[in-house]
Amino acid sequence: MGGLRLRIDLGSKGDLLRVMRLLVFLLSGVILISGCASKKSPEPQGAGMSLPTSQKKLIVTPDDSMVGKVAMVNQGFRFVVLNFPVGHLPVPEQHLSLYRRGVKVGEVKVTRQQYDDNVVADLSTGDAEVGDEARKQ
Repeated sequence: MGGLRLRIDLGSKGDLLRVMRLLVFLLSGVILISGCASKKSPEPQGAGMSLPTSQKKLIVTPDDSMVGKVAMVNQGFRFVVLNFPVGHLPVPEQHLSLYRRGVKVGEVKVTRQQYDDNVVADLSTGDAEVGDEARKQ
């Protein structure tokens, strides 16, 4: 029986050794790069700066001050209708100051008339325009 012979030529032994060395070198490089490129936890802003102990703690206080806007003005009868956020209405007989662009322009006294988030106030001193702010004195 005639046997079938296949000849496999792997080349010289030096070629295989070079391929193995190249493969080890590439694999080592990939491991090294993947370790250096891993995600690090982000540092908080200003972590490199040293702050006094008293400035490290931040206290946030909500602003629950009552601020309304003048919705309507009746100069003849000297009263205004003020609009307030729901849940932050003034009590009857309370005195409020009116401010226009940060400057005090008048004072009002809240009456008992109220409808939803609107209240009526008598204009005590000064004047009022639609859009003025009404705040506690």
